[in-house]
Formats: sequence, C-alpha cells, structure tokens
Amino acid sequence: MARNDVTASRIEVEVAYAEPHRQRVVALAVAPGTSARDAVMQAALPSLFPERDAAFFEKAPLGIFGQVLKAPEHHVLEAGDRVEVYRALALDPKQARLARARGRG
Repeated sequence: MARNDVTASRIEVEVAYAEPHRQRVVALAVAPGTSARDAVMQAALPSLFPERDAAFFEKAPLGIFGQVLKAPEHHVLEAGDRVEVYRALALDPKQARLARARGRG
C-alpha cells in the first residue's frame, strides 16, 4: 500500500484537555469510524497529565466544540473534530462570582 493510500484512510482530529494552569491539544490521525472515546484513549493524555489516571479519561464526559456528547463511545468522529475532555470544576462559577462581588463591596 502506498503512503498516500495510508494517509487517505485516516482523518485528522484533535483531543483537548485542560487543567486550571495548563492545557494540551493533541493532533491525531485516526481511522474513519473512530469514536470520540477511542480518540481520547489514543491521545495518551495520562502521560501528559500524570495527576490523572487512565480511568479518569475512560469515564470523563466528552464534547465536540462545546457540545456535550450523550454517548461518546458511539459518536463517530468527522475530519476536523476537536474532542474536549471535561472535568469537574474546582469552584462553582456562581460561587466564584458571588465571592468576587463580596470582595468589591
């Protein structure tokens, strides 16, 4: 099989994950039919974020460009998709706004 045949049978996607003070976006070439969850596992995020174990990435909620996926294990990616890995917020945004407002008053 020629090199162009191999690259033609792959699609380009990105997997993004962020902690409060750092983020990573991993570019991947995956096979057509790859699910969002499979792409996350291929991105090797536990090696980039050792404070998170593999189990976290196996279960974390996922989205595509800000739209939460109901079944990421079954969502087939399209070329150009950016899979986002979500984590629980350290502080509720409403509570953070309230604390800031109290600090100004």
